[in-house]
Amino acid sequence: MLAPLAGGTSRIAGLANSADVRSTAAAMRALGVTDARVPETDVPLELVGPVELRAPQGSIDCGNSGTTARLLLGLISGLPIGAALDGDASLRRRPMARVADPLRAAGAIVRELGRAGCLPLEIRGGQLGPIMHESPVASAQIKSALLLAGLGADVPVTVIEPGPSRDHTERMLGAMGVGVVTREEASGFRVVHEPPAGPLDPLRLTIPGDFSSACFWIVLAVLGGAGSGLRLHGVGLNPRRTGFLRALSAMGASVETTVSGLAAGEPVGDIEARPSSLRGFELPPEWVPTLIDEIPMLACLAACAAGTTVIRGAAELRVKESDRLAALHNNLTALGVVSREARDGLEIEGTATRLAGRVFSEGDHRIAMSFAVLGALGRNDVRVDDPGCVRVSYPGFWAELSRIAELAEGS
Repeated sequence: MLAPLAGGTSRIAGLANSADVRSTAAAMRALGVTDARVPETDVPLELVGPVELRAPQGSIDCGNSGTTARLLLGLISGLPIGAALDGDASLRRRPMARVADPLRAAGAIVRELGRAGCLPLEIRGGQLGPIMHESPVASAQIKSALLLAGLGADVPVTVIEPGPSRDHTERMLGAMGVGVVTREEASGFRVVHEPPAGPLDPLRLTIPGDFSSACFWIVLAVLGGAGSGLRLHGVGLNPRRTGFLRALSAMGASVETTVSGLAAGEPVGDIEARPSSLRGFELPPEWVPTLIDEIPMLACLAACAAGTTVIRGAAELRVKESDRLAALHNNLTALGVVSREARDGLEIEGTATRLAGRVFSEGDHRIAMSFAVLGALGRNDVRVDDPGCVRVSYPGFWAELSRIAELAEGS
């Protein structure tokens, strides 16, 4: 989304060939970025900018990607164009008002075409005023949407959050020559952006390995399903994204990281994980924004730890691709794990007994992959009902799982 705003050719290597990334690329093509195509091979994507984005012909299909939809709302609202956004049945259930409302307050016109506060939506951008938003939750998607709106409309943006959220957008903007200042105040974290004097600098980026995908292999190694352990290379280690590492440390896991460089402002390095004896713990709610995507894997890991693990402050999981708290509770219970469901979390009693049964993923990629890790342990018999749903984020997951299992057997 940012590369077409740059003055020159951006070169992006390491794009995941996943459904969510393809949805974003298709959306940008609909807006006039003809080069926005996910390569089928390891050839880097080159995008020549700046591109004058235009209104699409027909609605933009965001597929299953909430990030695509919410960030597009921001991008389009800052431009003198209009567009309708839609998605699949799962995405149509996910809340969009949290982004649409502050954009309306800044001057964008956002019209609901279906269920209140959800897709499909029609948005018309134009003359936005300076954006000032105090968010009730720490949300990188809200913050990023408003930063994109400010870029397009050439207006300053101030976002105040109750705590730190992921800062990928701020780091990438910094790498493209845009000043974004974050400071901690008594009221929370204030993010301030002033519009740049001209086009953004082009990106030269090899995308780091996604930590949310790496978490499955970390846990597989910690649980002894990868022989003597695994070393993962070139993973993004942004501290706003890696709260799961703190959780693993609190549970006694043997995991070490080594930062080796930066990619568009993002720290990148290696992760080494080894088989470990684990104990349950109580997850501090303030950690949740830094590991929200890893909580399904954390819950499955807790099923194998000694004692009870308590997760609170995670009500946001109710409105992901599925109601992840309910899906986790129901599937853990079906496998023989004692689980108690709360409004905003779970209590899970670990067990050393064999886990067996069928997992209903509800079409949710993270539920499917988290339980697949439990199923990869030799003592368990866990079957996932919809293996194909992992294409959303990690189409190579099952092949990689089989490869690691073969290596572990031969070690």
